[in-house]
Amino acid sequence: MLPPSPVPLSFFYDESTALFQYCMPPSAIDVLYGTSKEDMSQQRCIVIFALVCCFAILVALIFSAVDIMGEDEDGLSEKNCQNNCRVALVENIPEGINYSDSAPSHLSLFQGWMNLLNMAEKSVDIVSSQWDLNHSHPSACQGQRLFEKLLELASRNIEIKLVSDILPVESKVLNDLKTKGAEVLYMNMSAYNEGRLQSSFWIVDKQHVYIGSASLDWRSLGQMKELGIIVYNCSCLVLDLQRIFALYSSLKYKNKIPPSWSKRLYGVYDTQNKLTLQLNETKSEAFVSNSPKLFCPKDRVLDIEAIYNVIDDAKQFVYIAVMDYLPIVIDTNAKRYWPYLDGKIREALVLRSIKVRLLISFSRDTDPLTFNFVSSLKAICTEVPSCSLKVKFFDLEEESACFLKEQKNASLPKLNRNKYMVTDGAAYIGNFDWVGNAFTQNAGAGLVINQADAGNSTSIIKQLKAVFERDWYSHYAKSLQPTKIPNCFNYKLNKATSNKTVMSNVN
Repeated sequence: MLPPSPVPLSFFYDESTALFQYCMPPSAIDVLYGTSKEDMSQQRCIVIFALVCCFAILVALIFSAVDIMGEDEDGLSEKNCQNNCRVALVENIPEGINYSDSAPSHLSLFQGWMNLLNMAEKSVDIVSSQWDLNHSHPSACQGQRLFEKLLELASRNIEIKLVSDILPVESKVLNDLKTKGAEVLYMNMSAYNEGRLQSSFWIVDKQHVYIGSASLDWRSLGQMKELGIIVYNCSCLVLDLQRIFALYSSLKYKNKIPPSWSKRLYGVYDTQNKLTLQLNETKSEAFVSNSPKLFCPKDRVLDIEAIYNVIDDAKQFVYIAVMDYLPIVIDTNAKRYWPYLDGKIREALVLRSIKVRLLISFSRDTDPLTFNFVSSLKAICTEVPSCSLKVKFFDLEEESACFLKEQKNASLPKLNRNKYMVTDGAAYIGNFDWVGNAFTQNAGAGLVINQADAGNSTSIIKQLKAVFERDWYSHYAKSLQPTKIPNCFNYKLNKATSNKTVMSNVN
């Protein structure tokens, strides 16, 4: 008897799938039940093809869900990034604002931004809360020149990405830049948590960074006193800040936050793992922060946590400069106390004897409750000898801020919009005023810099401290006296209170 012959395998090339298929011949059982050879061959090929497709889809899903940590799409990583950086403060000082001849001065905001755009060779990424660079006001010329430069870069095919919570059709600047080829990434902030986009930072060529109080608004280059920081040739810092930009980009034209964030959006550095770098040849540490909590993936530091970290590390003093100080949250016409920053200041004053100086902007729009909270802060130092708190209000209009706009001959008011904090060893430069709703609802970012040798002449912390002291001792800064609130606030109050305050010139 002859041995059974081996079962032959047949292969053929399927043009529809561009795959080689193999088919088993029908078994005796198939023949017994009357299944034709051709039918069984087709069925088995279909089953095998389906299994191959399922396996391919599964592999694709696995690789799409798993991100490679530590390296961005352009190949930038912690191992190959640049951390020997140059840093500079930039300010916009409105025309007519004068300091003493010996007062420190820095690169103008306009020149700093133009320098960044002139350096651009590949890409410009900008996040801004406002997009209004054209105006008939005489001080709007710098905004117009900046707009023209952005249009020029777009026409040269430099990649420009702009993040905004304003639709392009609602802004001539955004619409014109989009027409020239810029990509406008719209964030529907009102759909996420009824907040606003207050972030203000730039990333140029994945190497240079700006972050500060100014937005792309002609007033930021004209009527408003602004402060920010530019860090040059610092791709290690970009590696982290770029992930916040990428997070914003991932939300473009979406109405919902994803249930989980991609690992490529996780923070690279935090309070426990700070970036070590050189800033103007001064050894430094840094990390970036973000808000609100809704926008903070794993390993990303909240702005409130960053501020806590800076205050907790202070050994001698904490100097705070903000436009508004209002530790409350307003929900559906109801106000509630928001204790986090206010309480941290009290803790530093009473429990650690840290010297605190608070410089708040003053205008006709300043909330009268600000004076109540400031008076409450000052009261805790009344019977505590080691408690040192001083508060001043920065009035660029020199007491004319109480007048309504129509009473000022159509002159637009000047306002100090600084948003920073400096201590004996660290600095925080952010996008928020110290108002509860800003931190809980709005999108913003911040930069923390630590320097052990803050007395070094090249130290950015020393420079920022000098800016604060320049403003603090200027004739624009006015201290509080327990008398009464200025008349311009009367229309905001329903009834007089027994504990009122007024601003008076510093002697």
